[in-house]
Amino acid sequence: MNRQNRGMHLDHVIYAVGPEGLAVEAARFESLLGIRSIDGGLHPGFGTRMRLVPLKDGRHLEIVEVLDHPVAEKAPYGQAVRARSKLGGGWLGWVVSVDDMAPYERRLDRKAVLGTRTFPDGRKLEWEQLGVKGVIADPQVPFFVHWISEPSVLPSALPAELGLAEVQIAGSRDRVEEWLGEPVPEVFDDVTLAFDSPSGYPGVVSVTFSTPNGLVRV
Repeated sequence: MNRQNRGMHLDHVIYAVGPEGLAVEAARFESLLGIRSIDGGLHPGFGTRMRLVPLKDGRHLEIVEVLDHPVAEKAPYGQAVRARSKLGGGWLGWVVSVDDMAPYERRLDRKAVLGTRTFPDGRKLEWEQLGVKGVIADPQVPFFVHWISEPSVLPSALPAELGLAEVQIAGSRDRVEEWLGEPVPEVFDDVTLAFDSPSGYPGVVSVTFSTPNGLVRV
């Protein structure tokens, strides 16, 4: 699906860590994928912290941990991460970036919220996000982001060796199409989206990455 025609990009996938914590889960991904993750710093407004793995085509993998902080109890994103972590950790979801958030605010009848992430060196990354409460209610659907910061500090500016090949989702393609307001073909923005009927927890079941050593499914 052509991003230039849609203004919609499959931007990143999110993994919520289990009881072992962020350092252990990040090390596991590093071993599986054969690459080092990067300290992405804190989401001070959400009560979370993360590490990321840059991916080709302007994408990234976010490995996230909720903090023991009051803001995490109030922020929907902190709530979503905590809920997934309490289930033992796993894929929290997938995210699409858009060029203009206004049409999605009107269609979903809700306002986007400002997100920030503070890098370890003090720089700040800013974006708008919309739909996290929808993901809490129905984890098969993605949420939306619109990047505000200049391109040089975006995750897409980082050099990448890995690619995103497939996202497998327990859920309904029709439901995701209803949420996005757009058709969702099997290959969405050059990434295969495979849907299976949920037999338990709905949402992202697995993600397949392309690496120099072949495909790796997590």
